[in-house]
Amino acid sequence: MSKHATLARLRNIGIAAHVDAGKTTLTERILFYTGASHKIGEVHDGTAHMDYLAEEQRHGITITAAVTKAPWHDHLIQIIDTPGHVDFTIEVERAMRVLDGAILVLDGVRGVEPQTETVWRQRTRFHLPAIFFVNKLDRPGADFAKALEHVAKRLKVNPVAVTVPAPGQAAVVHLIDRTLLRFTGDQGESVVSEPCPADLWDELASWREALLLTVADLDDRLADQVLAGAEPDPAELRRILRLGTLAGRLFPAYGGSALRNLGIQPLLDGIVDFLPAPTDRPPALARRPDGQVESVSIGDQGTFVALAFKVQLWDGRRHVFARIYRNRLHPGDALEFLTADGQTQREQVARIFDVDAGKKTKVAEAGPGAIVLLAGLRRATTGDTLCGPGHPLALERIEAREPVLSLAIEPGPDTDPERLLEVLDKLTQEDPTLRIEEDPETGQRLLKGMGELHLQILLERLEREFHLHVRAGFPAVAVRETVCAVASGDALYAPPPSPDPRVPERIARVAVRIAPLARGAGTRLIDTPHIRPDGAEATPAQRAAVVEGVHQALTAGPLQGVPVQDIEVEILEVELFGASSSTEAVAAAANKAVRKALAAAKPALLHPVMAVDILAPTDNLGAILGDLQARQALIQETLAQGETAIISGEVALERLLGYTTALRSLTQGRGQFTMQFARFDLV
Repeated sequence: MSKHATLARLRNIGIAAHVDAGKTTLTERILFYTGASHKIGEVHDGTAHMDYLAEEQRHGITITAAVTKAPWHDHLIQIIDTPGHVDFTIEVERAMRVLDGAILVLDGVRGVEPQTETVWRQRTRFHLPAIFFVNKLDRPGADFAKALEHVAKRLKVNPVAVTVPAPGQAAVVHLIDRTLLRFTGDQGESVVSEPCPADLWDELASWREALLLTVADLDDRLADQVLAGAEPDPAELRRILRLGTLAGRLFPAYGGSALRNLGIQPLLDGIVDFLPAPTDRPPALARRPDGQVESVSIGDQGTFVALAFKVQLWDGRRHVFARIYRNRLHPGDALEFLTADGQTQREQVARIFDVDAGKKTKVAEAGPGAIVLLAGLRRATTGDTLCGPGHPLALERIEAREPVLSLAIEPGPDTDPERLLEVLDKLTQEDPTLRIEEDPETGQRLLKGMGELHLQILLERLEREFHLHVRAGFPAVAVRETVCAVASGDALYAPPPSPDPRVPERIARVAVRIAPLARGAGTRLIDTPHIRPDGAEATPAQRAAVVEGVHQALTAGPLQGVPVQDIEVEILEVELFGASSSTEAVAAAANKAVRKALAAAKPALLHPVMAVDILAPTDNLGAILGDLQARQALIQETLAQGETAIISGEVALERLLGYTTALRSLTQGRGQFTMQFARFDLV
């Protein structure tokens, strides 16, 4: 097989969904039916092949994105199983960045859930073609049609059913082939295909008609056939459906139940038929050091290019996951990359590994389209573009959200503080949403993350992997400052003259005006000052120093010394005193003027406000709403779907600390919730 043919038969896909929709259960079936695994592992038993971390097995959730491979019909499917919990959304973000397509798993009872919308936005950012798999259709209340209506309404896209559950049977109907598929054997491994009975086909005729009309919109010749009542060729239907999927105009949808081994094999066919090969994706755009843009196509032509999308500690050693875009990589090859500040670094690859969840296998070469694990890279980190020497490029970097929750931590009595700092540094390289900072007022060391579960998992890993015992304080919430009024500040910077005549005098004066802006507006600077004395001119260095002084003052507000945002700063006047107005003097005067204005402008704290979605039995709805009212929540929507209630709203993060336990108590363990940072706001 030629290298190009190999690329054409490669599928790099991610499986993403809301927590507990069945992503990992689906991945386990895919591995079993393709022969990549010889047994099916179950999440609820802690035996899932993809959930290999001890914390994943203990909590029954996916925490880290796991990579594996599965062969199917002369194709190789490279899969990344991603977490569903919002605390680990960086894992989904960087997986989507290097994939070619995605499978979005939906709960057949709940349809589109809050985290489904989050991962859909991540998918949309990278324009990934996608397939929907409506899971858990064996459960009471599951409704395939309603789930697809939910997709169309909430995600604003066109899902096209390809397989539909056969009413009252453990089978699905394939709408393209007009067949009834039964899944037999001990674990559904044998697929029995038979012509769909006429009465059942008549019952599902509307599904087939919807499929034909949707696909006919993409092809005039097929539209003529459909209008004439002719039966289109299944191969032609697949061809046009593939084109529409790759263009993002439609999204094939499959129904089934992963836990009951129902409907997985046709989904595998859909991955091969409709999701893109690496060569079907548009070229990536990379920036050269001179600012020019270079197109990077998947293939063997051109200098080597790969994207480091994840750092992971493996057996205590630093490894880097990379997606290869161009040319080939061998152990011992030298690589260059541009750091975030534009500096060029050179490293050498020691070993290359193929990865299957928690197992790695050494390989002698990796080519275009591959996702591999690299050892020996000491400085490359998430988002760096690895290139052949002499031709550094920078692909689009991977965005990491700012942490919103912090714990005060200190080493336990038997823990070496230096060793703890060393390990925490490694973990922050692994996870860009973690931060280690020191509180300047209390001197406490703060561990910052995306939520309580995120921080809890990290503390568990410190103890299990590194045998480090840490004492943690109550979670503290990151805040910001703003102002609520317009105020001015006028400051003269004139320190006492130095007794040493060789030390020049420093003096300058700056006047500013500050005003509040809308939430989320950030900081706006108006830099058109009147320079005194009249007719004088500030040098570029002095102007830059004034701006620097303003920005410095905004890094620590008057209330808690935290960054100030959502304000406008106008530099009204800069008074210079000849050679005495050095850059240090004007920067200090600007800093002092802004601080005076902040103190006079009714400063206020901005607290993180979270968008919250709660799913619970309708019987508990009143108790939950009463509890949310006590937490001063803003309820935006309440929906009832059968026996399940969905509550959407906004709550200050401080009032959600410990809410998981409270919700379990209110619902006898049957309720669940997700939260996502919305904005900083006055509370």
